[in-house]
Amino acid sequence: MEIETITSKIDDFLNGLGPETRARALQFLDLLSDYNYKIGLPYSKSLHGGLFELRITGKKQIRIIYCFHKGKIFLLHAFVKKQNKILKKDLDLAKKRFSLLV
Repeated sequence: MEIETITSKIDDFLNGLGPETRARALQFLDLLSDYNYKIGLPYSKSLHGGLFELRITGKKQIRIIYCFHKGKIFLLHAFVKKQNKILKKDLDLAKKRFSLLV
């Protein structure tokens, strides 16, 4: 399944990661592309309401919030996770971008 970013800020974030972290993120995105709806824990988790988080582990904990829409995967928001929970501001931003699609 094809993956698209909803904003260039996500591309900038991914390109700004260190080489090891970026390679790991791209590996997880390939898994998402290959397995789409079938991908599950520990790689992906539902956030409900049509949103999912791609859980990239390693030295840095990277999260990419995404959704499925019209046969594509849209990356809505990407960030370094520093706390146990996803911050409300990160989730709200992803929801706002999601609402632009539907």
